Amino acid sequence: MWVIKGLRKGIITTKYPDEKPTKDEVSGIGVPVHRHGDVKAARDVCPTDAISEAPDFYKCIFCQRCEDYGFEMTENVEIAEVKRKLPFSGSVHIFLVDAGSCNACNRELDMLTNPYYDLHRLGFFFTPTPRHADIMFVIGKVTDRMVEPMLKAYEAMPEPKIVVAAGSCATSGGIFGDEGVDKYINVDAKISGCPPSPIGLLYGLLKTYRRK
Repeated sequence: MWVIKGLRKGIITTKYPDEKPTKDEVSGIGVPVHRHGDVKAARDVCPTDAISEAPDFYKCIFCQRCEDYGFEMTENVEIAEVKRKLPFSGSVHIFLVDAGSCNACNRELDMLTNPYYDLHRLGFFFTPTPRHADIMFVIGKVTDRMVEPMLKAYEAMPEPKIVVAAGSCATSGGIFGDEGVDKYINVDAKISGCPPSPIGLLYGLLKTYRRK
């Protein structure tokens, strides 16, 4: 019965990244852009000092307070910065480090393993051990008790030890301060969002390695 239902339903997996994300896939809040109005007033109400004429997307927590002062929340969720890529294009194994998240980033990451986003089709796989990991993927504001476990996981990784910080807490400290993961280890890639959407996460991951 389930096989027949599946055949009737057909393929439901997103065509991203071969096709642009659909409106449903980027629905919600994207990064803010300045359209008009007083930038200083918007900056004064921003809780993370993310706002200027060119906002810092890695500090933004998408609180939308700046909308009252001439900023507009766009639907652009494909924001990532990559300093160093993996030197190969085969399968990539990811070790997740939750350094102190609120679980919002976890929920978005979980969606990547469902049939719709299916990150496995793109060659990404989660691994339970850093010894098999090509990427250490860090989410959350790094708490004091997570510093040592994170560093030990990093040391256990084989080269090239790529580190990805995802979400405002990991990239900048978010609402909790101005210290991101890069206070403790070199970060090779950052993914914007609070939390990053599944499409934003896929976009950032795809930028870290060379697709065939």
